[in-house]
Amino acid sequence: MNRKYPETRLRRLRSHPSLLKITAETTLTVDDLIQPIFIKEGIKSQEKIDSLPGIFRYSKEGIIEYCKKIMDVGIKAVALFPVIDPSKKDLDGKEAFNRKNLICTCVQAIKKEIPDLLLIVDVALDPYTPHGHDGILNESGYVDNDVSLEALKKQALTLADAGADIIAPSDMMDGRIGIIRNELEAKSFFNTIILSYAAKYSSKFYGPFREAVQSSSNIGKSNKDSYQMSPHNIDEALHEVEMDLNEGADAVMVKPGMPYLDVIKAVKEKFRVPTFAYQVSGEYAMLKAAIEKKWLQEEVLIESLYSFKRAGTDCILTYAAEEAAKKLG
Repeated sequence: MNRKYPETRLRRLRSHPSLLKITAETTLTVDDLIQPIFIKEGIKSQEKIDSLPGIFRYSKEGIIEYCKKIMDVGIKAVALFPVIDPSKKDLDGKEAFNRKNLICTCVQAIKKEIPDLLLIVDVALDPYTPHGHDGILNESGYVDNDVSLEALKKQALTLADAGADIIAPSDMMDGRIGIIRNELEAKSFFNTIILSYAAKYSSKFYGPFREAVQSSSNIGKSNKDSYQMSPHNIDEALHEVEMDLNEGADAVMVKPGMPYLDVIKAVKEKFRVPTFAYQVSGEYAMLKAAIEKKWLQEEVLIESLYSFKRAGTDCILTYAAEEAAKKLG
């Protein structure tokens, strides 16, 4: 019997699990993962976050032990987010540059106990203001860019002095990378890394995060459209990245993640610099909810992380980092 065979049989390379592994074009390892962690003032034990299954707010005392667990599964970096006592919030966000504030004391304690763990700390005023915006408002309620820069500069210097390895401005004020870099250089923090949230979109995927840091009621019906990026734009993202690199950023981030894989790819292909992405709270919450309902299998979490790697991401901030690390071995 004469049969006409296909000239190429791509299925040959899919015929054995080991073949799939050794011919894989994209790899995902524990080294690619960064765990975001919430630290809350005034609690004695961890608090669960309803919209983020498996994620907790940790006390100042509990954060050390959790960071040790993170190191034990091979994760080498964490991103810390503070939840401060509401009585310490004011319109100027002054608690952000209090050297003895929650985040600074935790950074100092972690670095003393676990010096090899890389600590990424946000620069933005939203945890410190009663309105939940990332900067200082003027009389008309508009976030004043240049007044905010002065506060952000002080905050960045305070965090660097506390021992943060990586300063991550997430505020999206124009010119903040340049003013922060100049201040760090002037104060001899030559090796403090700036990871810029360069392309941070004004997204509806942040809801569970705002519950986690307890800022949902603060922001109310307001939004951050005047400083975070429009979801319609990609050329603007490239412009933002270029500006931040020219001002002294060492690495850049795209946030959110999966809905913006095209942006990640474009940033990596154009600039060839360390490119981070944040699989944000809404992305994680959707996947977890579908898994709990048994609409999806657990493996979708790992599958979603591969999409970041294919797009060109070097590092992924994800609430699934600890879980994924255990599976990756």
